[in-house]
Amino acid sequence: MKKLFIILAVLALIIVGILATTLVSPILVIAEDSGEDASIDMAAKFTLTGYEWVYPGSSVNAAGQTLHNVHIDNPQDPYGAARDIITYSYNYTPHIIVSVNNDAAEAIFGSTIVDDIRANDAYNGYPGNENVQGTMDRGDAVDTAMSHNGMNIFQVPIQFLMGNIRPIFV
Repeated sequence: MKKLFIILAVLALIIVGILATTLVSPILVIAEDSGEDASIDMAAKFTLTGYEWVYPGSSVNAAGQTLHNVHIDNPQDPYGAARDIITYSYNYTPHIIVSVNNDAAEAIFGSTIVDDIRANDAYNGYPGNENVQGTMDRGDAVDTAMSHNGMNIFQVPIQFLMGNIRPIFV
């Protein structure tokens, strides 16, 4: 029982420490497609006040390289390149990137989450028209799919331990 208490206390301290870091530097959460081309399909800035969607295709660095293609453009340091792109495009520098792959997303939000996001994006939204007022953008499509599917919070630590959710310090 004492070991369980120590483990829970350490986990609580880690969580508090990570949340405290968002006071000085937001966390960048990225959804990496482990099936297609190891691209970043979606991203969000996470702070204590909530999250804000980041669009990988329109997030660029000074050379015009996108967040979507960091693994192709910078295979030696894709997460450092992601940090630089976010700094250049959004004027904040994340020092922690949390990578979530398809397996983790499906375990947490259900096996149809990726298809539901694509369906919302294609049929209910207008991909590429994020700035057109009154239209659904990809962030709305993700929000809608996540809210309809619900979240299995108990899968988060399991997926973390399995390596499907990875913190990367940059």
